[in-house]
Amino acid sequence: MITVISPAKNLDYETPAPINTYTQPELLAHSELLIDVCRDLTPQQISSLMKISDKLAGLNAARFAEWSPPFNESNAKQAIFAFNGDVYVGLEAQSLNEADLDYAQSHLRILSGLYGILKPLDLMQAYRLEMGTKLSNSRGKNLYEFWGSVIAEQLNEVLASAQTRYLVNLASNEYFKAVDKKAFNGEIITPVFKDCKNGQYKVISFYAKKARGMMARYMIENKVSDLDSLKAFNHAGYYFSEEATQKVQEPVFLRAEQ
Repeated sequence: MITVISPAKNLDYETPAPINTYTQPELLAHSELLIDVCRDLTPQQISSLMKISDKLAGLNAARFAEWSPPFNESNAKQAIFAFNGDVYVGLEAQSLNEADLDYAQSHLRILSGLYGILKPLDLMQAYRLEMGTKLSNSRGKNLYEFWGSVIAEQLNEVLASAQTRYLVNLASNEYFKAVDKKAFNGEIITPVFKDCKNGQYKVISFYAKKARGMMARYMIENKVSDLDSLKAFNHAGYYFSEEATQKVQEPVFLRAEQ
C-alpha cells in the first residue's frame, strides 16, 4: 500500500531536520511555471486570491520572489520536517528512524499545490499555495486544471515501484481532488475517522487530521500492505468499526468521547 497526505499551511524552518539525507522534487519544471505566475501578483492580489491577511500576503509575495532552485540544505528543508500542521503532529516525523524514513520515501507522498507531489525527503522552499486556489495559469483557471493528470501519473509510478494496487487516501478532499481518477490505475481506500460528541459520532476536522497523520505513521512503522492490517489501526483510542462501515473502500474508525 502507498499513502498520500495533504501539506500544511504552517511551516517550520527553524527546527533542524534530524537527518541530512534529502532528495529533489521531481516536478520542479511545473513548479517554476506556477512561480512565474505568482511573481506577477501584487501582495493585494495575493491577499484577495488566498483570503489571507495583508501581513501574510506580503510574506508570501517575498517567498515567491526568493524561490530559486537549485535546492540545498542552506535554502530548503525536507518536506516531511518542514510542514507543521495537525496531520504532522499525528505523524511525528522527527522521531521516525532512518529505516522508517527510507520506507516512507517509497510508500508515502505529500500532495502540494506548488510542487504537485513530494517524497518525504524532497527539499522544498517555503511557500503557500493551496490546491483549491483559483489561480489562472497557462493550462486553465485553477490548480486542478494546471496539474491535470500529472499527479495521477506520478502515483501510478509509485504504485508500480511499490508493487501494490492500493492507495490509502489520507489527504483532504481539496487535495485528493487533484488526483485524476480517470488516469489513476490503482484502488483507492479512504479511511474515515469519527469522534463521539454529545452521544453522536461525527467527523471533527481537528481530530480527523491528527488521526490521518497517526495512521500514516502506523502504516510506515508496520509496513502495512493489506486492508486487514490497515483495519488493525488502534492508536489514540480509535478502532475499526465494521458496523459503521458502509463501503469497503471507506473503512470507518470510531473513538469514544474524549
